[in-house]
Amino acid sequence: MEYCEHIDSIKEVTPSAEGCEDCLKIGGRWVHLRMCMSCGHVGCCDNSPNRHVTKHFTETAHPIIRSVEPGEEWGYCYVDEAFYRSLPEVS
Repeated sequence: MEYCEHIDSIKEVTPSAEGCEDCLKIGGRWVHLRMCMSCGHVGCCDNSPNRHVTKHFTETAHPIIRSVEPGEEWGYCYVDEAFYRSLPEVS
């Protein structure tokens, strides 16, 4: 599988929270969770009312996220609007 140039920004990260970090702070709710692969920030998806993971990208320019939903391995690059069925292992 070919990846975009931003795949090099993936780091070994630890999830920042067990739910959407920002929703937990404000008492919000989420539909699905995504994790930034540059820093580990966990945010809610664009189907959630607050769309925190996209806001995180807008504020930080961290390009790659992945789903943290059980059974899902896919990733996405915001910059290139590229969907990946899975992301490479961090070396």
